[in-house]
Amino acid sequence: MQHRYPEMMIAPMRAEMTGLGAEELRTSEDVDRFLEEAGEGTALLVVNSVCGCSAGSMRPGLRSALERVRPDHIGTVFAGADLEATERARELFAPLPPSSPFIGVFRGGRMVGALQRSDIKGAPPEHVSRALVGLLQETSTV
Repeated sequence: MQHRYPEMMIAPMRAEMTGLGAEELRTSEDVDRFLEEAGEGTALLVVNSVCGCSAGSMRPGLRSALERVRPDHIGTVFAGADLEATERARELFAPLPPSSPFIGVFRGGRMVGALQRSDIKGAPPEHVSRALVGLLQETSTV
């Protein structure tokens, strides 16, 4: 059964992402429009969450990575809150299993790379940052 986190509980985590320049995507239509508007540019689609690995590794690692390399577009859905948007994002991440946090790298509307929860959980933010910078550099010409 899916549930929604109270907005007042997740507002600071949403603000952290929008402070990095991410566009909040709250519906499946928002997700599709975001990728369509990204066109051939590089787009990050980030599944944010309340879990400790989001707070301890993903968001700090993302912040650090964005100081070094910047994709053309950044969008975010919030697992446990933006249920429809998260479901759509996870459809686009297939065949990779659903997880949160998750960072998908898209070019031309198709996923060309990803960092899954298994790449993020327990890793220090510096590791996540290096992995994301490498992924963005690697996929910039895909």
